[in-house]
Amino acid sequence: MKIPHAQNSLLLMVDMQEKLLPAMSEAADCINRNLLLLQGAAALELPVIISEQYPQGLGSTIPQLKQECRDEWSVGEKTSFSCFGDEELGNLIRNLNAETLILSGVESHVCVLQTAIDAVNEGYQVIVVSDAVASRKPEDRCTALKLMAANGVHVMSAESVLFMLLGSAKNPAFKTISKLVR
Repeated sequence: MKIPHAQNSLLLMVDMQEKLLPAMSEAADCINRNLLLLQGAAALELPVIISEQYPQGLGSTIPQLKQECRDEWSVGEKTSFSCFGDEELGNLIRNLNAETLILSGVESHVCVLQTAIDAVNEGYQVIVVSDAVASRKPEDRCTALKLMAANGVHVMSAESVLFMLLGSAKNPAFKTISKLVR
């Protein structure tokens, strides 16, 4: 594994939407970890793309996450399960020229899994944030994490990812990140 840096990484938050999240197991924990990732991304000046699966039917990103969004971050709609399956969203991801793709969101065993596999096949180093993904059934989440790991995806916690992106206590974002994880 190459240590990721904010300058060459991208956070892709997958489908954290109004009509999907109520059905997820441990949804509150998943939301809180995604909130931490967004706040950490802001502190690290990490690019962020947020995908929304068929928002006309499933609603948009939940308000508590949407309120953390920066103007320079992008939201991309999709109907395919993989974020790379829709040309516009796939190109949005590719055009940021990231080496490492950090994935969070729902559902672990569908959209997150398919996006992770496609990203590995496109040559990205992929990190899935284990405590920031969810599925309706806990066993589907567990199986998806194992399948991703078996296919070259690095599985890490939100805190591990943020501190890896920091690299050092000398990083200007260190105090902010340290407060966020307490």
